[in-house]
Amino acid sequence: MAEPIKTLVVTGYRSYEMGVFKEDDPKITVIKNVLKQRLKDYLEEGLEWLLIGGNLGVEIWAAQAAFELREEYPELRVGVIFPFLEYGNQWKENNQALLQKLKTQADFVEATSHKPYENPAQLRNHTRFLLEHSGGVLMVYDEEFPGKTQYFLKDAQHFGESFPYQIDKITMDDLQNASLEG
Repeated sequence: MAEPIKTLVVTGYRSYEMGVFKEDDPKITVIKNVLKQRLKDYLEEGLEWLLIGGNLGVEIWAAQAAFELREEYPELRVGVIFPFLEYGNQWKENNQALLQKLKTQADFVEATSHKPYENPAQLRNHTRFLLEHSGGVLMVYDEEFPGKTQYFLKDAQHFGESFPYQIDKITMDDLQNASLEG
C-alpha cells in the first residue's frame, strides 16, 4: 500500500474547456459532487492539504468543495499557489470576485513568482513547485479531451519517473455516470 497522501494537488479543465460559462451551470454541481467524494476518500486516508493554482474551473470548484467538506473534516486545509503575482487581475469582474472570495477562505495564499507574468518559465516553475510539494494529483482529465491539463499530466508523469507520485483521474465517463446517478 502506498504512503497516504498528506498534500494533494487538484487540477483539471478550465471552465471554458467544459463549456461552463455561468456559475449556476448544473455541470458544476456534478463536478463538485464527484470531487467531494474523491476528496473524502483521501481525507479518510489522512489528507491534510489541498493545493490549487487558482484556475477558473475545476481548481476553484475543488476548493469550493473542500470548503464545504470542512464541516465534516475541519482539519482540511486549502492552499492557493498562484504561478505569478497579480494572477487573475485581467479577468472579468465576476471572476475576480470569485478569486477574491477564494483567497479569503483559503488557509494559505502565495505565488511561486513574486513578479507579474513575464514568461512561460514562471508556469513551468509553478508546476514543478506543486509537484515537489505534494504526494499526488487528482485531476479531472480525459485522454480524449486533452485541453490545457495535458501539460500538468505530462509533467506529473515525468516527475513520477523519479519520485513516488500518485496520479488519480476523474474522466468524462466518471462525470457522466455521476450525473446519471444524481
